[in-house]
Amino acid sequence: MTDKLNLTPMMNQYLKIKNDYPQALLLFRLGDFYEMFFEDAKIASKALDITLTARQGGKGRRVPMCGVPYHAVDSYIARLIKGGFKVAICDQVEDPKLAKGIVKREIIRVITPGSLTEPNLLEEKVNNFIISLVISEDKAGLSLVDLSTGEFKIAEFGNLENSLDELERINPSEVLIPENLLSLEAIERIKKGNSCLITPYQEWSFLYETAYETLLSHFKTGSLAGFGIEECKLGIAAAGGLLSYLQELQKTELLHLTRLSLYSPRDFLAVDIDSRRSLELTRNLSGEKFGTLLSILDNTQTAMGGRLLVNWIEQPLLNLAEIKKRQDGIENLVEDDKLREGLIETLKGIGDLERLIARISLGTANARDLLNLGNTLKRIPAFKKMLAHSRAKILKEIDRALFPLSRITDLIDEAIVDEPPLSLRDGGLIKEGYNQELDELRSITRSGKDWIVNLQKEEIKRTGINSLKVRYNRVFGYYIEVTKANLSLVPPDYVRKQTLVNAERFITPALKEHEVKILGAEERILELEYTLFTRIRESLASEVSSIQGLAGKFAHLDVLADLAGVSLSKNYTRPELDEGNAINIEEGRHPVLEDLLGSNKFVPNPILLDQEENQILIITGPNMAGKSTYIRQVALLVLMAQMGTFIPAKKARIGLVDRILTRIGTSDNLARGMSTFMVEMCQTANVLNNLTERSLVILDEIGRGTSTFDGLSIAWAVVEYLHRLEDKKPLTLFATHYHELTELSLTLKRVKNFNVAVREWNDEVIFLYKVVAGSIDHSYGIHVARLAGLPKMVVERAKEVLNTLEINSVDSSGLPKLADSAEAQGESQLGLFESAGEHPLVGEIKSLDLEKMTPIEALNKIIEWQKKCRKEDG
Repeated sequence: MTDKLNLTPMMNQYLKIKNDYPQALLLFRLGDFYEMFFEDAKIASKALDITLTARQGGKGRRVPMCGVPYHAVDSYIARLIKGGFKVAICDQVEDPKLAKGIVKREIIRVITPGSLTEPNLLEEKVNNFIISLVISEDKAGLSLVDLSTGEFKIAEFGNLENSLDELERINPSEVLIPENLLSLEAIERIKKGNSCLITPYQEWSFLYETAYETLLSHFKTGSLAGFGIEECKLGIAAAGGLLSYLQELQKTELLHLTRLSLYSPRDFLAVDIDSRRSLELTRNLSGEKFGTLLSILDNTQTAMGGRLLVNWIEQPLLNLAEIKKRQDGIENLVEDDKLREGLIETLKGIGDLERLIARISLGTANARDLLNLGNTLKRIPAFKKMLAHSRAKILKEIDRALFPLSRITDLIDEAIVDEPPLSLRDGGLIKEGYNQELDELRSITRSGKDWIVNLQKEEIKRTGINSLKVRYNRVFGYYIEVTKANLSLVPPDYVRKQTLVNAERFITPALKEHEVKILGAEERILELEYTLFTRIRESLASEVSSIQGLAGKFAHLDVLADLAGVSLSKNYTRPELDEGNAINIEEGRHPVLEDLLGSNKFVPNPILLDQEENQILIITGPNMAGKSTYIRQVALLVLMAQMGTFIPAKKARIGLVDRILTRIGTSDNLARGMSTFMVEMCQTANVLNNLTERSLVILDEIGRGTSTFDGLSIAWAVVEYLHRLEDKKPLTLFATHYHELTELSLTLKRVKNFNVAVREWNDEVIFLYKVVAGSIDHSYGIHVARLAGLPKMVVERAKEVLNTLEINSVDSSGLPKLADSAEAQGESQLGLFESAGEHPLVGEIKSLDLEKMTPIEALNKIIEWQKKCRKEDG
């Protein structure tokens, strides 16, 4: 790399350390700066937009250099991490005054995107996960850690595709893999589909036996049976490799990783990655929070609560008892204004206990962090008083788990000053009375400084020099300064120390003696305060498990109070959930659009899906009328219900759904060489291949990415396929502009037609945003084109072309040509209105429940019959 013989000893020290961390940018402490040299300097100067300069590096050599102030290093590290770099921090580990030769330096920490713990480098309400992935054939083990909170989990997957879906759901900052997997196609997919850092790591750390021993050593146990993970060999391999990597980065024990838990995505409502994006649960299509379900629900008061709410949204429950337990808690808080408002008010200003105890355990917490911890724990009695009369089981459990940690609060109160400085090395941390030696040293410095003041007065009196000053600086220590005009009055015991332009500086034996005493005491004070503080911090770290438990309870209180407040302010109601297979929602509303538009402007709509008569609903209607909003709305309401929260509806009864599968939206994936239509078909295939008897399927405009006849044929076949699944009967909402699909309701008994109503008036279309029974026979696309501002000539010509196409799309009898060739389950079907015993319209009339139909629904049904009769008459 470089000819070390021609370099200075310090440059050789730098290169030796850099050689051990070739993949990281090395920040090398020199005095008040962290410097970077050689290629690192060139990279960092460009990434940070700072000046690239040079330094004398040896005989006739200058090496590239750039640097940043040590007191502002965090902001520069943040920019480097966001740029995808790793950063190695090299600090001085001995006092320069005591060093013989070059000051000893070592790497004290390596910072990567997945190992951040500094609050100013993290988003408050977002977990910062690092994931490790171990792949064996088509199986995978996954482990995740949030080093800033102490969360540590593993999972196993019998299917590699499922593990990649879970990885995308977690959205990690960094993915750790064994070096031998770097060339796998799956890793290439991760690189292309995510912005996270991919880090290869030594393969042997992921060997099952090695990983097992790493975990045993960390948890100080004889086996892993107590964690319930003994049989998860790939998960253990992933967890052990990840733990080894993080220990290497942190250069310390990770005491706040106190638990390792197994989780299974099968325990939660499955929402694949495409569906998450389409439904915009926690991030919108631009990757931001605005316009998401999270943005509507998140009024949490704490960072811990904010992160837990994200977890609830991303992992809705399948356990009916747990769902009802959450609902009971929210209902209790909805009905008890005093309790809800009291909790919200007391939660304000609560510290982020999860991240505080993590920094305490890692030895990076400062004195202000300790005060924050103490002030947070002092609120426990107030919470217990409020919760004492709560009736919900979940609130009672939280109350029982809240216990005051008086040892911690008493220690912090006794030891830490009320307004400590940020720095731990400048003193001013420890209260008077906490440590006798420290108090004595402070007394020495105070009396010594008083002695200096008195000395100045005495010397002025003794010498007659009224301008005489006794002063101090770091270079010369204490001295007596006399102007040159008064040098004749200087007594013989003054020893000259420094000559200035207008004055002379002197020292006396007595002043020198007191200088040694004062400065020695001051230096010892700084050393002792730092030692005392680290001991206090280590003592608090021993309570890590208890504090983490309290953090979880505060987070749950925050989320429950938040969701109760949202439910009350937005008029949400408690849905009934059961083990059935039906979804029945009265006056449901889209939670996000209602909030954006205002509740008085959003039109609510019902939904009834079941496996007997209403398995598949074909939703037709004009473009912009609200078809997509309606079907997304149903998915969001089901997801919210299984979160355990209230929903925007008048009333709802929902059978548990095990997965939400969607095909919504239009986009290409050029990175993977996929056209818009190929993406659409892949998403449709994913839906059809992963159905269960408890799936909710949301399909929006299948087939629009290709020619009309191709697209219509595919859409038609998909509906038939979904209806044919007698053993599953997945509940399906199918929004389409292919109004020809409505004919399927005549031959498939569990298919029903609905449309988003409009009214035509003087060649204008009025959107009513009301979903009603029946179909609509065109999409009003030309009307929308006119609204968009297409030239009048184009709009008029489009009408002419449409008229021609519609004439040619029917056969000689006036029936749609598609109906002539339709087959269901391999058997020939009757023409739509071909006689076969009782006329279909008669049976339809008999089945109507006229007492429950609104006037507008009845009118639409009559219009539909009229059109059918006219077609039959030719």
